[in-house]
Amino acid sequence: MSVLRLSLQVLLVITSLILTLLILLHKGRGGGLSDMFGGGMSSSMGSSGVAERNLNRFTIAIGVTWATVIVLLNLIYRFFPDAF
Repeated sequence: MSVLRLSLQVLLVITSLILTLLILLHKGRGGGLSDMFGGGMSSSMGSSGVAERNLNRFTIAIGVTWATVIVLLNLIYRFFPDAF
């Protein structure tokens, strides 16, 4: 059980960092961090819609993975409290 717990904790850290980065890359009302990487000019390009949709999909997938890992860690803690 400790190997599963440890792997879920590592996955939680990795998905947390990736999710933070992806959220910062999204274009907000004022542009945000994505303008540093050329996001400000992409609004006039035709492919920016596809790139933004792919970024949204990837962010949602990582977010669902992050939430699932949290629920699984909570279930392990609930039913196997001696594993922590």
